[in-house]
Amino acid sequence: MDKYKDIINLPHKISAKRMPMATGDRAAQFASFSALTGYDDAIKETARITRKKPRLSSDGLEELNIRFQILIATLDRKNTVDITYFVPDSHKPGGKVMMIQGIVEKIDTVQRIITLSDGVKIPMNDVVSVEGEILGFFDV
Repeated sequence: MDKYKDIINLPHKISAKRMPMATGDRAAQFASFSALTGYDDAIKETARITRKKPRLSSDGLEELNIRFQILIATLDRKNTVDITYFVPDSHKPGGKVMMIQGIVEKIDTVQRIITLSDGVKIPMNDVVSVEGEILGFFDV
């Protein structure tokens, strides 16, 4: 202890140019680090559940096509419909089934895309069901 007695009682030097670091930030400098960067994200991605695309029976496909024909024939009425459709996952096999409500603006039968008035485009091949008041007027 004797070799430090000349400096042991000196006041702590505080910089005039820099603010002192917050205690939490100082502690973070010495916290443990993750040796496997991205590992937690990879585990979460693997655990995320996706579904297979629903497959309609031939009767279900026929009924859906009739509903599409009704929507095409009544586009000028600006029908509000509920469309249930499959959205493929961009990272792994499968996807999820979603439902959207909107007004059908356009149906492109060549590219097989339904466009809603808010700009949402839904591939007809991914549609699982279409419900709406206008469809109730027809025997579907």
